[in-house]
Amino acid sequence: MTKLKPALLGGLIAGILAVIPFINTCCCIWAILGGFLAAMIYVRGSAVPVSVGEGAIVGGLTGVVGSVIYAIIQIPVMLIFGLGQMEEVFTRSGVELPFTGILLGLAMVLVVIIGLIAFSVIGGLIGVAVFEKRKGNLAAPPPPPPGM
Repeated sequence: MTKLKPALLGGLIAGILAVIPFINTCCCIWAILGGFLAAMIYVRGSAVPVSVGEGAIVGGLTGVVGSVIYAIIQIPVMLIFGLGQMEEVFTRSGVELPFTGILLGLAMVLVVIIGLIAFSVIGGLIGVAVFEKRKGNLAAPPPPPPGM
């Protein structure tokens, strides 16, 4: 089974849920859930045992897909509704910002993208650990060498 199909579904879930107001406060949980779901789909569709490394790859692909979806939705919304509210929140909390405006918004989007990818990888690792019950090679072991 190709890794792209599970990654698209998991990334769709992670990306959309990371943008929705009030739900996005748990963005790392949605990324983990997306990677977990992608790993589950990949393990169930695979004819051979899936390694932990493959789970990390599926999770990483999920994070990339989720990040693209997140950026496509979040950047225009951020530009339409303005960045002034974000700047005001930081100013009221006493945080000095090295930059403002669009750079602040893009920096925040970049942080979320990095988080989506990292936590999706974690979800992929967890998903393989939970769902992959087959161990090693399913073929019969080779016969012992002659004379033993």
